[in-house]
Amino acid sequence: MIVCIAEKPSVARDIAHVIGATKSMQGYMEGNGYQVTWTFGHLCTLKEPADYTAQWQRWSLGSLPMIPPRFGIKLIDDDGIKKQFAVIEQLMQQADEIINCGDAGQEGELIQRWVMQKAGAKCPVKRLWISSMTDEAIREGFANLKAQEDYNPLYMAGLSRAIGDWILGMNATRLYTLKYAPQAPYGQKRQVLSIGRVQTPTLAMIVKRQKEIDNFKPEPYWVLATVYRDTTFTATKGRFTSQEEGEAAFQEIADKPFEVTKVEKKKGAEQPPQLYDLTSLQVDCNRKFALSAETTLNLIQALYEKKLTTYPRVDTQYLPDDVYAKCPQTLNGVYQVKENGQLPYADLIRPLGGKALKKSKRVFDSSKVTDHHAIIPTGMVPRELTDLERKVYDLVCRRFIAVFYDDCKFSTTTVHGQAGDVEFKVSGKEILEPGWRTVYAKDSKVQDEDDEKKNADEERTLPSFAKGETGPHTPTLSEKQTQPPHYYNEASLLRAMETAGKLVEDETLRAAMKENGIGRPSSRAGIIETLFKRQYIRREKKRLVATPTGIQLIDTIKEELLKSPELTGIWEKKLRDIEHKTYDPKEFIDGLKQQIQQIVTDVLSDNTPRSIAATE
Repeated sequence: MIVCIAEKPSVARDIAHVIGATKSMQGYMEGNGYQVTWTFGHLCTLKEPADYTAQWQRWSLGSLPMIPPRFGIKLIDDDGIKKQFAVIEQLMQQADEIINCGDAGQEGELIQRWVMQKAGAKCPVKRLWISSMTDEAIREGFANLKAQEDYNPLYMAGLSRAIGDWILGMNATRLYTLKYAPQAPYGQKRQVLSIGRVQTPTLAMIVKRQKEIDNFKPEPYWVLATVYRDTTFTATKGRFTSQEEGEAAFQEIADKPFEVTKVEKKKGAEQPPQLYDLTSLQVDCNRKFALSAETTLNLIQALYEKKLTTYPRVDTQYLPDDVYAKCPQTLNGVYQVKENGQLPYADLIRPLGGKALKKSKRVFDSSKVTDHHAIIPTGMVPRELTDLERKVYDLVCRRFIAVFYDDCKFSTTTVHGQAGDVEFKVSGKEILEPGWRTVYAKDSKVQDEDDEKKNADEERTLPSFAKGETGPHTPTLSEKQTQPPHYYNEASLLRAMETAGKLVEDETLRAAMKENGIGRPSSRAGIIETLFKRQYIRREKKRLVATPTGIQLIDTIKEELLKSPELTGIWEKKLRDIEHKTYDPKEFIDGLKQQIQQIVTDVLSDNTPRSIAATE
């Protein structure tokens, strides 16, 4: 008998339906030579300190650092999990072959490997590796099963991550709690100061930004502008740092005519935005719909399980070249999507018909794809979606359609002028051919107020000016103040995590820095939620604000290894290198063991009377 194990019951049912295992049993499906069972996500976890030795049961500074000679796993203590594991164990003990049908990613690999180890599976194992849950994809996956050994590096990367998080989290949390958390009143538990390999550098970024805002001292400056022919021109000198200097320039031009000295016209083109990876989708959903990163992940996971979109936990925005041939069929499926009796994408897809689809290297590049490609629709027509699922699905569909459109072509006009010795200029942008922007027309659901304002600014059309023309003008001198940095919101925090704290707006440069980002795309939402649960941060509208406890914790941590986004980004790069077989897992773990030993030594030698108060 061939035993297939999926990550959740709904996925197991879809697989069982395709391969003919239609008979329902207790904890599995059976038929056609297959038994299809499931986990509920993680059934196993790394053992806790007390599982290794009774000495680690009690929290004690003297027992740190805790480094087990060999890490082990155990079942999570839950009756439902124990019951399902008993079913899995019995099936695997009797199996002739096992097919690992876990989610095709690092975490999915780790979940299933641990279960197979715990169940004592001895038979050969193959791997189902698919990027969507459509019947066609499942059938194709079963026809091209992979060798389990092909994914050993993926498992080793996941295992190294889990062990690394254990070493740092277990030890640093006990260390800082015992050293810096105040003693609780009798009968109450002491506040636990949670430290994590990813959560602490993320918190440090929020605290650093908040301090920059709190310590910001606005400085006045003055801007000289003038209105000529109902058009506002701004002085090219930029800001005046003193009012006297600004007023002197104002007086210089007040009684002099304005002359147009140069008119420049340049044509340009703007490429379509790239396809979504998980982070860029989470960013857009937060910006447009105020959805949290975790909510977006849950929604796109639901769409994946409903067979409507491809695998979501991805960090690439590219498709492999062989997907190109399937794109017309996918677009045809999206064409047929109905909403309130209408076909919302029909008018957008129709112009793409009757000719070969554009094939851009910004979309199709096999060298930029490892395990999974960018998030796209599958072409399956949705039946029932919640309002939020509909919004996320709409974003994915429009982005997929847009990449096949032509560039947006525009004309930029810059008019230079002069009054006295002061030079001015104004620029305007006119859309000549909207190209892909057609997909994001102003009545589209994916527009928000920021988009509307941005488009209005970008597409400002100037009157016709001629070099040498002159006339009266109305100068103005405006006092303004320098502005502090913006608070992080979830969208900007996700981008900062992606680039290890660097503010990177350029899409190409940001993609190059992903290797050194903090956390994996699939884990960042959970990290942000952990910071909320620990009461280290809170929401104020869309702002993410550090609590006094969060600020005190970061202030107390002197060890840069624990709170530096750049250093954490380097660790993440090593984990990716393990996955790609270019770095030794043992070297990564040994490095962390040395680092935690040094951290323990440094903290224990701190004699300052510091403590961290709990957030009320």
